[in-house]
Amino acid sequence: MALTESILVLRALGLGDLLTGVPTLRSLHRARPEARLVLAAPGGLRAVVDLVDAVDELLPTEGLGALSWPGAPPSLAVNLHGRGPQSIRDLRAQRPHDLLTHRHPDVGGQPGLEWRDDVHEVDRWCRLLDFAGIDARRDDLGLPAPPVPSPHPHAIVVHPGAASAARRWPPGRYAEVARALRADGHHLVVTGTPAERDLAARVAEEAGLPASTVLAGRTGLAELAAVVAEARLVICGDTGVGHLATAFATPSVLLFGPTPPKLWGPPPGAAQHVALWVGDLGDPHADHPDAGLLMLLPDRVLAAVHGLLREQVDHG
Repeated sequence: MALTESILVLRALGLGDLLTGVPTLRSLHRARPEARLVLAAPGGLRAVVDLVDAVDELLPTEGLGALSWPGAPPSLAVNLHGRGPQSIRDLRAQRPHDLLTHRHPDVGGQPGLEWRDDVHEVDRWCRLLDFAGIDARRDDLGLPAPPVPSPHPHAIVVHPGAASAARRWPPGRYAEVARALRADGHHLVVTGTPAERDLAARVAEEAGLPASTVLAGRTGLAELAAVVAEARLVICGDTGVGHLATAFATPSVLLFGPTPPKLWGPPPGAAQHVALWVGDLGDPHADHPDAGLLMLLPDRVLAAVHGLLREQVDHG
């Protein structure tokens, strides 16, 4: 049957943002199965977008001001990007029949849900659907295994990078954790973006790991997803790779600093994920490591890792 309606969803952000929006995308698809759901997001995320069964088409959009909808106006536009005003104006410029968004005082006459700062990112967008009378399943975060195999199955993944310096635990501490795990006989790999290759190489060198374990800059997003999906465990900060671990149900130890796990962490009660946080709040976009993040010491991270590894042994 041909799809005669279109839903345009704007979320032109990063990997973690995409993954926290998966329950909302699936809920939209269930509510409007007759519509073609088009996601406006960065083209570099295609490998993971293709795993989201609710999305019919990716409209490559590299940020605000870059949205361009081809053809007849969409039946519904949904703002999963933010509260505006630019995201609202970007969507209004596509002339949708209906627009679902949070409201903003700078965009007069546009109804919407009141924005709240105190809700989890997954719940934020599910609440937007609730506001429109659409039932949303907040726990629908899982993704199927990537179609490509992992080059390092069952490895412990160390991912030292993050989008902002505020969320980057010092590389020497990652190296200390990796060195201890290597001494215990575990197979480790160090992942990252091409821009993080030097960081990953430094961690590997200080940990005594061979250069072949540095995957940063050598794997695209599809391969990175496969590495995480088949990993024994993931160690990283508050970043997209942590959300990949949640999506693939891969055990993880997550290091939070300026932002609390209750806003961006794994689902409550998911015992295979341990989110470490000392309780401080800070600026997640600062140009230096958050003071609370620096209070997390390698011994505490190793204790969490060993606890999860014991659980795996105990449960076969």
